Amino acid sequence: MPRVFDVDIKYKLEELESVLRKRYKIEHPVKDRDWRTYEQEFSYRIQKAIASLDPLIREAVSSIKVAKGPGKPGTLTLEQKVKLLLIKQLVGESNRMFSNMLAIFSMLSGVRVSYKSIERLYSDERVIMALYNLHTIMLRRKGLEQSDATGDGTGYSLTITKHYQSVVQRMRDGAKEQAEGESRKKCFVFTFRLMDLGTRMYIAYGNSMRSEKDAFERAMVMLKSTDVRMNSIRLDRYYSRPSYVNEFGDTDVYVIPKKNSTLNGPIKWRETMMNFVLNTSRYMEEYHKRSNSESAFSADKKMLGWNVSQKRYERIDCALSSIEVWHNLFQLGRS
Repeated sequence: MPRVFDVDIKYKLEELESVLRKRYKIEHPVKDRDWRTYEQEFSYRIQKAIASLDPLIREAVSSIKVAKGPGKPGTLTLEQKVKLLLIKQLVGESNRMFSNMLAIFSMLSGVRVSYKSIERLYSDERVIMALYNLHTIMLRRKGLEQSDATGDGTGYSLTITKHYQSVVQRMRDGAKEQAEGESRKKCFVFTFRLMDLGTRMYIAYGNSMRSEKDAFERAMVMLKSTDVRMNSIRLDRYYSRPSYVNEFGDTDVYVIPKKNSTLNGPIKWRETMMNFVLNTSRYMEEYHKRSNSESAFSADKKMLGWNVSQKRYERIDCALSSIEVWHNLFQLGRS
């Protein structure tokens, strides 16, 4: 039986390249977007996100208690620090430019800090804790307890000379790992995000300077700290391996097998491959929902930028976490 199904996997992959992909495009035509309605909904979501920001931050920082240490106390409260970091990430200006902008608005806000103080926000452990609290609070507000999800990785450029998408098109899976060695400058930081299909909220995420695989493993660690049960997950071919599929336990997994895939592996892998062979049309319909991850990444980068200007890893990690917080804030405004 295993040998028969091994042949069937290869046959189905060949069939996918010709018949099934064409049929799927015919049965699922691309719909024209109503830009007027889209802009109205987008504007409403931003207004909703901004209106929700203050009470959410207040709740996120309320449980964080830190003993007072030696030295002069800071001029900013933790609530102000979190708000400043998120606004700075949304505005997308450099630390120095944002500091100058604050000097102008200080007439209204009373907040004025140096660009070095803004940069240090990305290393502040209490700010990082508050961002995580914001994430869990928003999931709870959305009532997200079970999820049919999609997972994918992307990269953010650490320079202004290389764009991640163009590198992926040229290198394919080779772009998913960072060049090792001190003589090779790291060009990208990788992030992997698990997103709920119903609410489009990020459930868990992981960031890494090494590879998308490392980012995936960090996202899985974060997933275990949430109370969200995964009913199903869709992943790209990079994760089409028995070890990855087996990691999701009872969750239904949808991946496209590689050309040399067989039924060898744990029961979870064999069940997934048999589902692919026996129920191909239904399987592919579920798998193609993974495109929601790609559209979410595109929207995030258009709104919040495709590069990260921080240099130290903990600050890069914090910058990406703030992007994920903004993404979920925007989804709170969706009906």
